[in-house]
Amino acid sequence: MQLREATIDDIPELCGLLNYLFEQEEEFKPNTEIQSEGLRKIISNSDVGVIIIAIDSNKVIGMVNILYTVSTALGSRVAILEDMVVSPKARGKGMGSMLMKYSLDVAKQNGCKRITLLTDFDNDGAHRFYQQHGFICSSMVAFRKSI
Repeated sequence: MQLREATIDDIPELCGLLNYLFEQEEEFKPNTEIQSEGLRKIISNSDVGVIIIAIDSNKVIGMVNILYTVSTALGSRVAILEDMVVSPKARGKGMGSMLMKYSLDVAKQNGCKRITLLTDFDNDGAHRFYQQHGFICSSMVAFRKSI
């Protein structure tokens, strides 16, 4: 098993993983064309973020997306963790923990002082996973508006 940054060539497999994720999320629906464009924008600009992938037997079996911004509260770079997903066949084998640890290291190496993430309100399994990796539930509430 290998962990590395995604390249443009990985986009078709990444879209397959995103389909698994978006099929279980309430707010999002799979759309390969839109997903490909978003992935391309991230992969092509390291100032925007980085996508970390897990590869086993030459197949992408997991991914996590780290996006960068700046916090005025901290006066430094921070990250948003998005799109963490492991292929259903590869789940339960520690792959998610490996991806998480690697991603936290990448964020620290890139000067991030905080990582924020969102999960579905009722995804207790994800909540436990993130808490096991040191994340705490924030008192902040997420609001969205499509424009």
